Amino acid sequence: MARLKIGFIGLGLIGGSIARALKTNIPEVSITAYDVNVDTLKLAVREQVVDYAAISIDNNFSDCDYLFLCAPVQKNDVNLMTVKQFLSPACLITDVGSVKTQIHTVIREAGLESQFIGGHPMTGSERTGFANSKAVLLENAYYILTPTNSVSQAKLEQYRELVTRLGAIPLILDYEQHDYVTAAISHLPHVIAASLVNLVREHDSADGIMKMIAAGGFKDITRIASSSAIMWQQICLTNTENINILLSNYIHALQVIQEQLSARDADALYELFDSARIYRDSFVDASSGPIKRSYAFKLDIADRPGGLATVVGLLAERAINIKNIGITHNREDEYGVLHMEFYNEEALHSAKKILSEHDYSIQD
Repeated sequence: MARLKIGFIGLGLIGGSIARALKTNIPEVSITAYDVNVDTLKLAVREQVVDYAAISIDNNFSDCDYLFLCAPVQKNDVNLMTVKQFLSPACLITDVGSVKTQIHTVIREAGLESQFIGGHPMTGSERTGFANSKAVLLENAYYILTPTNSVSQAKLEQYRELVTRLGAIPLILDYEQHDYVTAAISHLPHVIAASLVNLVREHDSADGIMKMIAAGGFKDITRIASSSAIMWQQICLTNTENINILLSNYIHALQVIQEQLSARDADALYELFDSARIYRDSFVDASSGPIKRSYAFKLDIADRPGGLATVVGLLAERAINIKNIGITHNREDEYGVLHMEFYNEEALHSAKKILSEHDYSIQD
């Protein structure tokens, strides 16, 4: 098979994860990358993720089959205009941003619609940067493609095949539909999580009692508030209209709930929680959504010396790496005193199997 040359402009968490997945799954790939952080490029070359580190955006990208724009959204616009002069007409340009309208507008203004397909790998992590990138971030994650009207069906099929080889699940959407959907299931939840955390911060007592006992459900629904502030600032500034529409709908829904609470409307309150429970339970339990699931479970252990060490030892014997472990003190909405988190789904299932075989009671 002919050698596939792929260029990256920007090599952070997502760009780095795609590059790693390419190297893992496509042996014939050659990767050229540019990043403003020289140390990032040195690390990528040292770890054999990148074959050639470009010191600028130049003619080293002239013979690329694919070009991934992986810098922050506003930087992508500038980088595109810089690299445009070097690109071959055969090169397929794509990006990895979670908002698509702006990049499609820039592509149209640049006259590059015939060689652009927007991309959004619906994956990520609270940790950022190339150093935290992993090929497994792409596995079984939806990867949305937003082709222009001018790009050929052949290019779309080739890109879809490439995404599939990365272990992701390609899904084709119109870019405007993409922005509305992601505003509802990703962007607005991040706004809500951040505002809820700040609500607790602003109303906590001087001794921080709310923060001290916050656990269980509160930590689960606000986990995404730990994400990059800069990234979410940019998302809000580029998908403003869609977020505003849905935020207005959400505020109205909260006002209705407030009225039901004030009226002590038992039937309406029951319907609120029951309808949400039924719909939530119909979701597919997979890692393919925009807000990544936490590979974690809870279990009870005896409160005696060596109890925790025994659990950790059982997993260590099977070379299972634990990402995080903690004791849950507030168990009002929790089952299990021990919370264990892992790096991927395979480790999660293996740990469950081992501990279940030793009669530990586990709950997701």
